[in-house]
This record gives sequence, C-alpha cells and structure tokens, in this order.
Amino acid sequence: MAARQRLGVGVIGAGNISSQYLKAMRDFPVLDIRGLADMKPEVAAKRGEEFGVKARSVDDLLADPAIDIIVNLTIPRAHVDVGLKTIAAGKHVYGEKPLGVTYAEGKKLVAAAKRAGLRVGSAPDTFLGGSHQQARAVIDSGRLGSVVGGTVFFACPGHEYWHPDPAFYYDVGGGPVLDMGPYYITQLVNLLGPVKAVQAMSLTPHRKRPIRSEPKKGQMMPVRVSTHVTGTLQFASGALIQVTLSFDVPKHSHLPYEIYGTEASMLVPDPNMFGGLVKVAPPRAEQWEDVPVTIPYADANYRSLGVADMAYGILNDRPHRCSGDLALHVLEVMGAFETASASGEIVKIKSKAERPEPISVSLRRGKIA
Repeated sequence: MAARQRLGVGVIGAGNISSQYLKAMRDFPVLDIRGLADMKPEVAAKRGEEFGVKARSVDDLLADPAIDIIVNLTIPRAHVDVGLKTIAAGKHVYGEKPLGVTYAEGKKLVAAAKRAGLRVGSAPDTFLGGSHQQARAVIDSGRLGSVVGGTVFFACPGHEYWHPDPAFYYDVGGGPVLDMGPYYITQLVNLLGPVKAVQAMSLTPHRKRPIRSEPKKGQMMPVRVSTHVTGTLQFASGALIQVTLSFDVPKHSHLPYEIYGTEASMLVPDPNMFGGLVKVAPPRAEQWEDVPVTIPYADANYRSLGVADMAYGILNDRPHRCSGDLALHVLEVMGAFETASASGEIVKIKSKAERPEPISVSLRRGKIA
C-alpha cells in the first residue's frame, strides 16, 4: 500500500486570521482542507463560501474520521478547551498563539496530547521564514561569537485602530505580551535556546479604551490586562535580552530586533513577518552588511507553514518545529512577565524547550524538509 501523502484538516474559528490560513494552506499539497466551523454558523458559511470550503459544525468536524488535524483559530481563552476536545476526539491539534492563557492550562493540553500519542502544534510559525532561518544560520555559524545581549521591541498605539472587533485584545488572554510576545520570544528561543529567568515591570495607563475602527467605532472597551510591559530575559546560554511589548506607544523609531555578540552585532527582521533582510556588523564597522537570504520563500506570507511542517512530521515520523513543548515554554516565559512585575522578583523558568531544528532544505512546491 502506498504511503499517505495528505492529511485531512478541519478549521475551527472563522475570524479575522482564518482568511490567511485558508489562503496559505491551499499551497501545501500535504494539507487537504475538509471543513470550517465557527460558533457563529453564518460567519463560517460566509468564510467558507469565500474560499470554497464547506461550512460544518464543530461536532461534525471532530467526529469526521477523514480529518486528522484540527486547526484551532478561536480566541485565546478557548484555545485549550477546543484543543482538549480535539485530543479527546483522537485528532492532532494546531492552534493559533498563544498556546493557552496560562502556563497551567497549557500544561494540561500538552500532557493530554502526550498521553493520547497525538501532537500539539502552535503558532507562531514566522520563525520558519527565510529571513529568520538566515538569522539562525548566522548564530549557528559562530559569526557573532558568544551572544551577550540584545533588544526586542514591539510597540503600537493599540489594535483598536485597525481590528474590526478588538475588545478581546484587552481582555484576559490578550494584551501585548500574550498577543505579540509569541512572535518575538519564540524567535529568541529559536536563535538562543531556552529562557532561564525573567525580570519585568508593567503598567496599564487606561482602564477603558475607545474603539477607533469600524464597525464599532466609539464604543468603549474595558482593559483587564497590562498594556505596557518591559523586562529582561536571561537565557540558559547566559545572554541577557531586553524586551518591550506595548499597546501604548503612538509612534517610535526602534528596530524590532537586535542581537549583540562578542564578535559582531546582528539586525533581525520583525518576527511578526516571514521576510526581510538580516544585517551584520563587526566592531567599529561604518555600515551594516546585508546577509543574503538563501532560503527562497523568505518574502511569502505562509501563515500555516507550521501546520504543513507538522503534517510532514506526522507522515515522516519526525518532530515538528512549532511544537507544543516550545509553545508551552514560551507561554511560561510570557506568564513570568506578569508574575515578576507583581512580585518585583526575578522569576525562574521551570520548563525546558529544545531549539527547533533549522530548515536545511528550502520550501519547494509546497514541501518542507
């Protein structure tokens, strides 16, 4: 009997991000999209019609033996609940970030999957993009020497300026750390390995914020999370990285990512995106040197690359890169920002996560090695 070449995929959650997944997943022959569900059937029907995907109920997707992977695109507070139901149905689950709202509930999901012999995957997968894999190659080559420090900076005036329904970004499970932190911290773990400890401070300037985008412009949103957070991550390698994540900055001129080594410094593109140029400079250099990107899918928006990598991992019995263990480690680090800020103490990280394997063979015709 010929080996299977495709895995059936069901999508739960037809919100804003689903269009990017549904568009990108069509480019991967390993993924066979077999249905889309949402708590609002009319939303699923509209999105399904847009992409030629059948709208179905959640129970129908979970009961379908032709579906191997559920892609969970629900709001953060529902990630673990939907993930546990997926595991109970005997299916692998790949979720949007974050893995869960708390480290404790994230542990439940990862543990349940391991007991069942199933896989958990989680966004972000942007660190698999060509530019970020190129940055990883620079680190691995030793060109920077030993990494000493760096800065990570994400700041904006808030998602209420563009998102059609932004209130959940300011509810439990939202905020700049859980919403944007996964991109920046996952890439740090990809580059430098696991985090050892976290020190942080935070604030919430406004307890209510107006929605500034249509169709709910002018409505007020309660704010139940910290919206400006800054701290330092200590890595097991010894590197100290300063991190700022904020929804309270009107405008800034900081670069998103700088890594400082004993032999050279490196500028890394925004890990919220797949593409961009990596730049390197030795001591006292007058200008930065572009590092050519040799992995040719650098500039494509492949939101779902992590799903495809997990599918190939399942079919070829190899680990997938956007693993549950990696996402759980990042979730513990993000939770430590709040704990450290509240206590004024350095928080030690208990979980471990191996650096994901780099991508040594480029994406070609929708396949990834």
